[in-house]
Amino acid sequence: MASAAARGRRCRGVVLLLLLASVLAPLVLYGGSPVSPLPDSTVARGVLDREDESNLVWPQVVAASDVSLAKDLTIERLGEHKNRVLSATEDWQVVEAASKNLAFEKSDASVLMKDPGSGDADAVITEGNGGAQSGQDGVIREVVSRNRDADGFSEPGEINRAEERAGEMIKEIKLDASEEGQNDEADETGVNNIAGMHTTGSLDSSLRKERVTDRLPEQVTKSNPKESYTRASDSNSALPTTTGSAGHSTTSPDATIRTIKDQLIRAKTYLSLVASRGNHGFARELRARTRDIQRVLGDATSGGQLPQNVHGKIRAMEQTLGKVKRIHDSCSGAVNRLRATLHSTEERIQSHKKEANYLAQVAAKSLPKGFHCLPLRLTNEYYLTNSNNKNFPHKEKLEDPKLHHYALFSDNVLAAAVVVNSTIVHAKKPADHVFHIVTDRLNYAAMKMWFLANPLGEAAIQVQNIEEFTWLNSTYSPVMKQLKSQSMIDYYFKNGHARHDENPKFRNPKYLSILNHLRFYLPEIFPKLSKVLFLDDDTVVQQDLSVIWSIDLKGKVNGAVETCGETFHRFDKYLNFSNPLIANNFDPHACGWAYGMNMFDLSEWRKQKITDVYHNWQKLNENRLLWKLGTLPAGLVTFWNRTFPLDHSWHQLGLGYNPNINEKDIRRASVIHYNGNLKPWLEIGLARYRKYWSKYVNFDQVFLRDCNINP
Repeated sequence: MASAAARGRRCRGVVLLLLLASVLAPLVLYGGSPVSPLPDSTVARGVLDREDESNLVWPQVVAASDVSLAKDLTIERLGEHKNRVLSATEDWQVVEAASKNLAFEKSDASVLMKDPGSGDADAVITEGNGGAQSGQDGVIREVVSRNRDADGFSEPGEINRAEERAGEMIKEIKLDASEEGQNDEADETGVNNIAGMHTTGSLDSSLRKERVTDRLPEQVTKSNPKESYTRASDSNSALPTTTGSAGHSTTSPDATIRTIKDQLIRAKTYLSLVASRGNHGFARELRARTRDIQRVLGDATSGGQLPQNVHGKIRAMEQTLGKVKRIHDSCSGAVNRLRATLHSTEERIQSHKKEANYLAQVAAKSLPKGFHCLPLRLTNEYYLTNSNNKNFPHKEKLEDPKLHHYALFSDNVLAAAVVVNSTIVHAKKPADHVFHIVTDRLNYAAMKMWFLANPLGEAAIQVQNIEEFTWLNSTYSPVMKQLKSQSMIDYYFKNGHARHDENPKFRNPKYLSILNHLRFYLPEIFPKLSKVLFLDDDTVVQQDLSVIWSIDLKGKVNGAVETCGETFHRFDKYLNFSNPLIANNFDPHACGWAYGMNMFDLSEWRKQKITDVYHNWQKLNENRLLWKLGTLPAGLVTFWNRTFPLDHSWHQLGLGYNPNINEKDIRRASVIHYNGNLKPWLEIGLARYRKYWSKYVNFDQVFLRDCNINP
């Protein structure tokens, strides 16, 4: 700063010397003729009118009548030179301020300044590494050039013509500068509107003067083709960021960051569309611009953290986005493509849903390795056991109608064990409870060995083999005849007979097992009993069930919990009401009910001949036109108007598929039911409900340890 001040003092000294030379030169030229002083009004009129810089008010000399022609010319020259020096001094102040700013710019920038009134092409100043010093030297040379032209013995007429041309040129430059200012403001608004922003602030008078000063050499060059100049300009000059001397930003730093983020969002959107259409050239360019703008943004959170070339990157990205937008199709084309994509996506979703449903069915019916090991281990132990130890105690209780009898049909040893154990644990009088288990031939030895190895104390138990029910044959039971038919076997085991829209759960081979249909033959299985509580093997008893035997069923055969809640369905969800046989005999809005815990009055069953009703409906549904396979639809039609609704607290459903059951409802329920695919003994079972089942399993039992069955 000290060196700059010293240079300024030297320049002012040179200007004063030139002023002295301009005063002494006419005296020497005209032989020392006396010169009268200039009036103050003349000097005042010799400077730029500050109200209108486009008008130059040139001096008028007031001379005495008795002064000679030489004296008049001398006075006129003196006024002209003085005014030129004053004008040059003002120009120096403007350029000196610019030179201070240029000192902080890049060292390799070059600036050219010319005298608008000079025709000499040699007055070219190029600024290099010493930018500030060169700028000051250029001003000195400019003033010298002006005075040399004015003092070069030119005629007054030529000087006046040059000054008139200069005045017209300045007017033209100011007009162009005004238009440029308007265009720049419009461009700034357009650029900012791209990002949905508005600029704040306006350019003050100093910035307008700087634009006029910058345009002046350019107009001079156009007027004289022989002259040329170069001027340094930063790449960011197209987007002004300062408002003159005040230094306030016209574009908010946060707005600049928002502009960049908006461009990135648009670029990603266009990139997916352009790439899908095969415009790889535009895609590469857009990716490159995106990388550039991301590097510029970096981790910046304010405008002060952005690099200097940020506006150039923004402008380049905007140009690329504009090109991509021009080649893109109309909205109708985009809508059509989106519709096609949506349709294709929906088809894939449906396909994946079917596949997931099928895999869920496979997982639900696939037993873990330990559950395969357990019946084999138990069967082997059963045949190694002495025949004298293969009988259960308390045989006299098996046909006593005064006791509480349970019917359980299962081929899962561990599941049946949980049902029996949980019932006895909560029974107030275990001696009054009798369990009747029916299983198939493969699991008979294993089931019997489990309860021989884990006796029930005072409670009685019976394990039966379904093969021993010789009365249950295809001659007596229509369902037995249907299950053994070739068409039924093909339906279950040959995929070609399945429709694409059919739920795979209806093709589960478990429906081929007669165990699922034994519930319709309870009077035949227990001919001497009057009441039986039927339990599924995926249930857990949590309270004493003795009270349920005292409930009056009001002449109904079946006591069950109705399922008219939000997650369950009514008759129209199970039966085909497009068939007249169904539509004429049942109400589609009637409440369904649940199997799993049912109190059956066998006396009323025999009286109302329910088994014959069941056989009749099975014959009508031989082609599966009334309902799909399963025991619940058959139960709905068989026990229509013969079902007594029990309180919902007796039977809590949904633990095999619904993860949102209220814990209070589970704890207060007498029986909880894991109906669904997510059984508690499977890995896919709901973990939050597994504890209610596993606490009735003794995992320290030797057979479970041998088969590696763990909690």
